[in-house]
Amino acid sequence: MTELIGNTPLLRLRRLTAHLPDAIEVYVKAEWFNPGGSVKDRAAYGIVSDALERGVLKSGGILLDASSGNTGIAYAMLAAALGFKLELCIPKNANHERKRTLRAYGAELIFTDPNDGSDGAIVEARRRVAENPERYYYADQYNNDANWRAHYKTTGPEIHRQTQGRVTHVVSGLGTSGTAMGLARYLREHLPAAQLVAFQPDSPFHGLEGMKHMETAIVPGIYDDSLPHQNREVVTEAAHAMARRLGRREGLLVGVSAAAAISLAIQLADEEAEAGRAAVIVAMGCDGGDRYLSDHFWDDEE
Repeated sequence: MTELIGNTPLLRLRRLTAHLPDAIEVYVKAEWFNPGGSVKDRAAYGIVSDALERGVLKSGGILLDASSGNTGIAYAMLAAALGFKLELCIPKNANHERKRTLRAYGAELIFTDPNDGSDGAIVEARRRVAENPERYYYADQYNNDANWRAHYKTTGPEIHRQTQGRVTHVVSGLGTSGTAMGLARYLREHLPAAQLVAFQPDSPFHGLEGMKHMETAIVPGIYDDSLPHQNREVVTEAAHAMARRLGRREGLLVGVSAAAAISLAIQLADEEAEAGRAAVIVAMGCDGGDRYLSDHFWDDEE
């Protein structure tokens, strides 16, 4: 099962980019093809593999971490497959689909105050480790270098290969920041003409699941704001509209953060076209839309 993580397809958007010149190409890295359904399979497997190799996580041991959902699902899948236990701190308002998926894999869920968001889950995980440090391996995805290294080792080389080195921009959201940090390092070292465009929500109160508004959140230790070539913001409503549009016009059912990345990728494509430049733009499609079907924005009209 772990051999299925990575090597996800690159899908070209054609209908939503029909207005653009042929020299502009926009793609989605379809991370929902991972066995756990999201890009977080890569980071979780990198973190778990590192812990197993170092002997800090053993068969039958307990991994503890905080998650807004996708990393937790990846951990839960790996725990069932590799024989360790998972205790996960997660905001109580995590949606129905994520909670049911986590329970289906056998994870023990520790719910935290929904008003505190993912930061509240982090605080609770740290409290539990401080009280009983011998009980857990604290994965600490927000401060674990194995997170970004997974993307440096796998996601970056895949995009390089799949675009034949022609990629000019990669668009990635900031949550733990692992995807963006790993990709930024890879591009700077191996494709110096390409840019990593990082984005975050435009305000502290947003609906971009898994994303952090860095100015008002607990900033991940692995985050380095000097690594992205560009830093942008995305409005929640634009992501919701793009999610609906992708389903109805491209046949792609994607999650909210993936839709946000694609929305920004198309904005970049418009900017490059206006400047008369060729571009190959890749948006990180973090997960599929099936984990968000209970959200009400799907019912809105275009």
